[in-house]
Amino acid sequence: MESFNHKLTTYFESWIGPRDGRVKEMLLLDNYPPTFALSVMYLLIVWMGPKYMKDRQPYSCRGLMVLYNLGITLLSFYMFYEVINVLWWYYFSKLLEFMDTFFFILRKNSHQITFLHIYHHVSMFNIWWFVMNWIPCGHSYFGASLNSFVHVVMYSYYGLSAIPAIRPYLWWKKYITQLQLVQFFLTICQTACAVIWPCGFPIGWLCFQISYMFTFIILFSNFYIQTYKKHIGSRRKEIQNGASSSSNGHANGTPSMDHTSPKKLRVD
Repeated sequence: MESFNHKLTTYFESWIGPRDGRVKEMLLLDNYPPTFALSVMYLLIVWMGPKYMKDRQPYSCRGLMVLYNLGITLLSFYMFYEVINVLWWYYFSKLLEFMDTFFFILRKNSHQITFLHIYHHVSMFNIWWFVMNWIPCGHSYFGASLNSFVHVVMYSYYGLSAIPAIRPYLWWKKYITQLQLVQFFLTICQTACAVIWPCGFPIGWLCFQISYMFTFIILFSNFYIQTYKKHIGSRRKEIQNGASSSSNGHANGTPSMDHTSPKKLRVD
């Protein structure tokens, strides 16, 4: 294990430079294998969890979800407000956010465990291990602070949506995805500025970050189109068909069921 960690450190030091000594002895940051092992455990639970729950009744998790979402909301607000002192908490929050998927499994909502959902959770946790060890500096604060603000909005929404009495009054779900896309675009712009006007930040990492943000723009845009744009088109077609049936005397008087409502996919 020590040999692997030494080789990994040597490789990244040749690419980015020496590790940042300020993160020494912080929980999980001394060695990479714990972060990698936790990610593998997450993927195993994603794979085995639905199989375990297949013949079992789904759990409600309502009270636990309210507490969890409230906690992540407060943590995200704290990180957004004082991110310069809490980049470690930002890294650690990516581990806590694995709980999103575990709630899906326990509630037997496996259809919500999409490629985008898993890709985002696993990649962010592992990427930020390297960020914390090599580049916990000014450039890294921008994306972290933006993402923390987005999470304040997003987790407050999901915390409130876990309370049935409040759910009908929540109207801003689709704007969360729009806010996420704005976040990725601004991060690309800020990173591109560091490429055009070098500031000492490793150019290889800047190129990687731009490429990584583009994958999010593609995946989140596809999610938005599939969830909202197609839903609007289906609703318009359904209304037109309903009006036509009524005018032709073919309506059977039974209220139509809306089968085209957007899936409540949690993607961040």
